[in-house]
Amino acid sequence: MAEAGKGEGLQGLVEQLKQQVAQGVITEAQYREVLETLGLAPDAAVLQVGQVVGEQTNIAIQGDGNVLGDGSGSRVNKSGAATAPGVQEHDVSTSGSAFDQRSQQVGQQINVAGDYINGDPGTDPEALCRSYLSRLMGQTQRLPLGGVDPQAVQEKCSSDVPLAAVYTALLTRHAETDEVYAGIPKGGLPQRGIPRGGLPKVPPLSALETLNREKYLVLLGEPGSGKSTFVNFVALCLAGQHLGDAQANLAALTTPLPEPRSGREAKPRPQPWDHGALLPVRVVLRDFVARGLPETRIPVDGGALWTFIAAELGESLKEYAPHLKQYLLEQGGLILLDGLDEVPDAHHCREQVKAAIEGFVRDFPACRFLVTSRTYAYQRQDWKLHDFAEVVLAPFSPVQITAFVDRWYAHVGSLRGMTPQDVQGKAQRLKEALERSPRLTELAERPLLLTWMASLHAWRGGSLPEKREELYADAVDLLLEQWERCKIERDSSGKPLMEQPALAEWLKVGQEVVRVELDRLAFEAHRDQGTLEGTADIPQERLVGALLAVAANPQAKANPLELMGYLCDRAGLLVARGEGVYAFPHRTFQEYLAACHLTDHAFPSALVELLRGDPQRWREATLLAGAKAARGTASAVWNLAEALCYREPPQTRAVEADCWGALLAAQVLLENVVPHLAQVAEWDAPKLQRVQRWMKAIMERGWLPPVDRALAGEALAVLGDDRDLDTLVGVPAGPFLMGSSDRDEIAQDREKPQHEVVLSAFKIGKYPVTNAQYWHFVEATGREWWWGEIRPERASHPAGGISWYDAQAYCAWLTQVWREEGKIGAEEVVRLPTEAEWEKAARGTDGRIYPWGNEWDAARCNTSEWVLDGTTSVGMFPKGASPYGCLDMAGNVFEWTGSLWGKERDKPNFKYPYDSADGRENLEAGSDILRVMRGGSFLYDLACARCACRYGGLPFNFGVDVGFRVVSLPYPPLR
Repeated sequence: MAEAGKGEGLQGLVEQLKQQVAQGVITEAQYREVLETLGLAPDAAVLQVGQVVGEQTNIAIQGDGNVLGDGSGSRVNKSGAATAPGVQEHDVSTSGSAFDQRSQQVGQQINVAGDYINGDPGTDPEALCRSYLSRLMGQTQRLPLGGVDPQAVQEKCSSDVPLAAVYTALLTRHAETDEVYAGIPKGGLPQRGIPRGGLPKVPPLSALETLNREKYLVLLGEPGSGKSTFVNFVALCLAGQHLGDAQANLAALTTPLPEPRSGREAKPRPQPWDHGALLPVRVVLRDFVARGLPETRIPVDGGALWTFIAAELGESLKEYAPHLKQYLLEQGGLILLDGLDEVPDAHHCREQVKAAIEGFVRDFPACRFLVTSRTYAYQRQDWKLHDFAEVVLAPFSPVQITAFVDRWYAHVGSLRGMTPQDVQGKAQRLKEALERSPRLTELAERPLLLTWMASLHAWRGGSLPEKREELYADAVDLLLEQWERCKIERDSSGKPLMEQPALAEWLKVGQEVVRVELDRLAFEAHRDQGTLEGTADIPQERLVGALLAVAANPQAKANPLELMGYLCDRAGLLVARGEGVYAFPHRTFQEYLAACHLTDHAFPSALVELLRGDPQRWREATLLAGAKAARGTASAVWNLAEALCYREPPQTRAVEADCWGALLAAQVLLENVVPHLAQVAEWDAPKLQRVQRWMKAIMERGWLPPVDRALAGEALAVLGDDRDLDTLVGVPAGPFLMGSSDRDEIAQDREKPQHEVVLSAFKIGKYPVTNAQYWHFVEATGREWWWGEIRPERASHPAGGISWYDAQAYCAWLTQVWREEGKIGAEEVVRLPTEAEWEKAARGTDGRIYPWGNEWDAARCNTSEWVLDGTTSVGMFPKGASPYGCLDMAGNVFEWTGSLWGKERDKPNFKYPYDSADGRENLEAGSDILRVMRGGSFLYDLACARCACRYGGLPFNFGVDVGFRVVSLPYPPLR
């Protein structure tokens, strides 16, 4: 080959690497890294033949452009493998030579770029596969929006961060692995309670372990919970394993779960993965609908999805399609289908996509499948995939939050040249800021929001706003800065060549004008969006038209294509989601900017009208608008609350819009004026009282769905709950039917036979004892309570974490208090009910199965059927009342009784028929004797909510869902 040809080979390599950057096969960072290793600056002239480049690594470019050599006789061939002259392989991984290892990586990078050192890879399946995997790594290796910290990101770096650098393993919630107590047989009640030393729980499975177990899996989660990030990380690591990547590989994929800091010396175990380096195939289902489905309602099968996968390989890799298909058929692979919930329902697209997925599963039986979707969207039975297991991503735990923050600052520190002490200090300050604020802790449980908070923390020099609206405001400012800032083009030597102006500067308008237009676009997109999930699509022409309409630069108005290129070239507050389509990076920002628009236009009337017409769409925007308005003056918040809740609750059924308005008014007040409730102005007091009456009415009359009633109960607890939670209801003397009959199909032997029991009259608590009531006892007596101080919004929740001995001590204390207050006479005593008293109060005399009757109705109680994820304010299920008016006797928390169970948890020593004289009501029994518990809880289903259901728990143990209620009756107490 001529001398000139040798230079041209290298020049060709550089040019083809550039093409791969433009096509998205490799990233700009990868391109620069390869050139840096070769000793070349971007756009540098071709080196002369035989010139040694990269003096530290001593790599020379051979004249044919095919081989890299170190002068020692070993070479790195086109496949990226190091071989000695001839056919002997050179073991780079064990040579101990830093050069050898780096040579291999360079060879891999050049090959991975598309094997373009010596032209087209042709039909070599191995080379085609490497090119395909390289492209997949380029598509998945960056974490979007993670690196928007403008101080940390230099022009030479991507605006995102390496996913492998900050990825934190995700956990799941599953029917078999929910965070419940250890040793629970499925379908049976465990030892209800735990020692004071801790809460022994079955560890939830990681997302990877669940994927390892299930061949066909649907991974569910809320927006920002990490579904797509998990898909990308799995694809990245599997592709990286094939390509020998040092950071993304199976070792990174199976990294042990983050664990609490402790003195344990055992080495954490890697997450299980038994399937090796499966070949990954990643499909964004939204793109499949846009480019892979017929426009008309034509039935499709698995062939439609395969045709789309093959077409997405593009012209450069079209020869790989038959090899990929053969491999998937014979060897299998991992098919990653991301975003099932983002499939539009127009023209029955969802039916077609479901048919395509299920057909593809049948066509490629050797493959494993992972599908992601938002939880709410997948709940429709007609949308579920046949034979697919379902699992829900859990929010980040404190341990995961800590692990992410540490990894984040380790990466930021490496970018900024920070010392290890500085890295540790800043990470610790962020963790402390999250721990101090319940609101920030709540936000940090969502991985996407935690990523933004970490960026903000670095950007602000180590601080975070504590209010949610302020956090979003700062995040918007940060993203706008990323979108707006100047972009510098550099020449081959790295010197600045051209500076692209900021957007506002180029349009010749102030940044505030651009922001007003973005607010309006967000509002209109949110208003017109067909679904209530995700972000709305904003067509490019609409975005460009909005910006050009306010532009004062004639050149900009005359050249809209230049503006389109500007928008495509930047990431920030708006991101490209497809060809000619943009969206906000998260629904949160869409809602926040819409709220900003509404605070500036006919506030609060326009906002209130929208909220009343479509509360689910506008509730978050309403809260954010209220918080934004509160920055100016507190009166704006009171004006909004009055506009939302402007009339009294009716005695009969309320208009639903009024209920929603009142609930949002309460939440607006909670978020903005709670610290000042003690100093409410005289003219604002009637507004507050009206909202209180609405919250009480919503609770006591069962208005709104349970999840929203729960919010009303918490708002009432903070704004002022005037209900008498000490209320006792009378249960008259006489017989009742105790135990289960044969008509109860899920009855257990320990509840039989059904028999008649005669009781004296007694009074029993209308509600279980609440957190606020029990806290008064704790303050008065100094007794320990593992909850610690309760949050104000949980004051009216039933007290949980109560041992049988705790409940007994409370009854003794309350007896004295009520006698002193005159609520009971000197001859009366407060104690725990016997299980017979509890059951009669719950079911009356007719032997009904549930407190309200014989038919199950999940809307009448807080059990696992509602998935409310915790206790709720007492009294919020009025239709679940017992015949005597007792509330919450089914679900919410299990309730202790004074009765004994026996020593064997699975089989009571004290059986039926009930006999109060056989020793089962001996309050002096030892701590090894279990006590009877009744009523079920939010953690358990309808089986435990039956009036006759009975279980036993050790008296010194307690659980988060174990509480009690009291009875009052004449002295002396039971034996």
